[in-house]
Amino acid sequence: MKALLLLLFALKIYAVDATLKIEKDVEQRSRIAIIDGSSTTNENFFKILLSDFKISGHFLADNTYQKGNLNDTFLPPALKNKEYILKYDLTQSNGASLTIRFLKASDGSEIFKKSYAIPTKNKVPFLAHKAVTDLNNVLKYPDISWMNRYVVFARYTTPKHSEILLADYTFHYQKVIIQGGLNLFPKWADAAQKSFYYSAYSGLVPTLYKINIYTGAKQKIATSEGMLVCSDVSKNGKKLLLTMAPHGQADIYEFNLHSGAKTQITRFNGIDVNGKYVDDESRIVFVSNRLGYANIFKKAIHAAAISQVVYHGRNNNACDAYANQIVYASRESKNSFGANTFNIYLTSSRGANTRPLTTTGSNQFPRFSLDGSVVLFIKHKGSSSSVGYINLASSQSLQFPISGRKIQSIDW
Repeated sequence: MKALLLLLFALKIYAVDATLKIEKDVEQRSRIAIIDGSSTTNENFFKILLSDFKISGHFLADNTYQKGNLNDTFLPPALKNKEYILKYDLTQSNGASLTIRFLKASDGSEIFKKSYAIPTKNKVPFLAHKAVTDLNNVLKYPDISWMNRYVVFARYTTPKHSEILLADYTFHYQKVIIQGGLNLFPKWADAAQKSFYYSAYSGLVPTLYKINIYTGAKQKIATSEGMLVCSDVSKNGKKLLLTMAPHGQADIYEFNLHSGAKTQITRFNGIDVNGKYVDDESRIVFVSNRLGYANIFKKAIHAAAISQVVYHGRNNNACDAYANQIVYASRESKNSFGANTFNIYLTSSRGANTRPLTTTGSNQFPRFSLDGSVVLFIKHKGSSSSVGYINLASSQSLQFPISGRKIQSIDW
């Protein structure tokens, strides 16, 4: 448990976000208006559609809430200056269904029509996400299917107790998957998001489990004295990067799921945590206090040499990697009695072309989307928290408030 507390301290698991709001040239985005043709007004669904269009980086959506009829041919004259019109009809009775019509604003001609259904009403946000990704595909814009994915996160409930939940990227949908005891550090086991790994700290020895979110089937993967965290999974799903402390000090190991063999990657009389595959999985980046403060380092899996990646800041305590890109959180203030400023930075595995993604607040838990196009992070500001997103291509950013308990860790 002491090693676990050291890891939590090293990661500084309190978060905040404030983002750079640089707008992509509006002429490069399609102007679209949305008309609600539902019999029952649902402005919350309308707002989710707006968010999806914005963070896609490909649309400039009209914020005006419009009511109309799904099937009639009339279009308000004021919308003729748009390129496209989305009409939708959302019904929520036994489950939820959505029908959309995608029209040219100039003449009202139909480009695309589709119906969707989902068995549970609380999953309605996913209907919005799926509709927007389909329209994006119709116009042959770069893929945005990341917004259809689940977010998995752990949050504290009471002392020594936590729960693990699934959410859509806006956090409008949330579902508890695991509760009871101290269950932390969920990490998706596969790109299809059928299963995730998590660490249980309620027994005598920390234990890593894998759970199928559809069947509930649970499998014990490994145990270790001191601490045990899965921080990354290889692309083929056959190897894991684990942080373990069997001898009191946290180091990073590569675990072979087929053979059960563990290969120790780092050896340091201090804290090495949060290993992430980088450079075609030939190397890892990780957080270490080997300079006397938390910073980001890189190491080949089968070589001893270690190099420093980040030369900025005095407390760089969390990172994620995609291909040869790295995002990390850096403390930029030193306040012993109050909140500190943490910002998110993007760099390469060589430490080149570093740029800030946020500029104010306390921003933590940076995570790349599956395709590396969007960065998720958690922002705390005062007594409020939000989940934030930054589209790296368009610099569009969004934040959604998170009410209630404190998030311990998150994966996407």
